[in-house]
Amino acid sequence: MKAIIRKVIISLIAGAMLAVSAGVLVVSAAFALFALLRQYVGGPGAGALVALAAAVLMAVVAFGFEAWAKSAKKKGGGQGRTSESGDGDLLQRLMGLAQDKPIIAAGAVVGAIFLAIRNPALTAVVVKAFLDPKPKAGKKP
Repeated sequence: MKAIIRKVIISLIAGAMLAVSAGVLVVSAAFALFALLRQYVGGPGAGALVALAAAVLMAVVAFGFEAWAKSAKKKGGGQGRTSESGDGDLLQRLMGLAQDKPIIAAGAVVGAIFLAIRNPALTAVVVKAFLDPKPKAGKKP
């Protein structure tokens, strides 16, 4: 019994040390990225880009864990999501793509964010297109 408790305690300590070292690695990488970007975009811009990089990192890790959990569920005999190619609207197909290929979806989101930052007029047109009410099929203006 003592040997099992000892192994559990050593495993918990090792896990805690791994988590702390991963945290130190992420913080030091954030400082290095901030120092590198501060030369090009200034302090506030560098801070925003470091926050964006942290958000992308969290999204990639979350999508990875989700994919890992789904694959474990499928191996256990669970029912997986069925993909319907060609059916449904654009939003459903994009959500399906994000679930099937999370790394590509994360890259597309980062690209869209940079495009929105570089071209605010295009962003305004896209937002307006989504927010404007659509005319009803039965009525003609």
